[in-house]
Amino acid sequence: MRPTCLSLCALTRPLQRTTAFACSIIPATIFLTFLFASPASAELRLCNKTDSQVGIAVGYRSKVEWSTEGWWNLPANSCETLIPGQLASRFYYIYAIDYDQGGEWGGRAFMCTREKEFTIAGIADCVARGYERTGFFEIDTGEQRSWTVQLTEPVQQGTGGR
Repeated sequence: MRPTCLSLCALTRPLQRTTAFACSIIPATIFLTFLFASPASAELRLCNKTDSQVGIAVGYRSKVEWSTEGWWNLPANSCETLIPGQLASRFYYIYAIDYDQGGEWGGRAFMCTREKEFTIAGIADCVARGYERTGFFEIDTGEQRSWTVQLTEPVQQGTGGR
């Protein structure tokens, strides 16, 4: 028995509606995906992987001179963008204080800080200018456009095996 036009039309109409719906929903989904997609991040981020709240200061070379900024207060196990946008320098400097347990992450690159929120231009004569002279540790980004620093708990010194 051959199908009649009526039975063929009855079979193809739901298929046509499904195809039309799929053809309209797929482009809309692709459009919304691109509309709400975030661009690839380019920034200097710091993640606090400790159980303590920490204070962060950053040093960097601006177009004119070295500058330092602080303080970012990061809760335990959180991240923060310190410098948004594409990184312009290869080297950045970080100093961090553990507010809860005491201690710090520092180094031998001395820059200016102060106890309250700050942006300081220049790294020379910190004390003479009324600032503190603080040792930062160096971050070599290898000229990457984006970099994340992770602060972790200090390694506990054990007694070793016997």
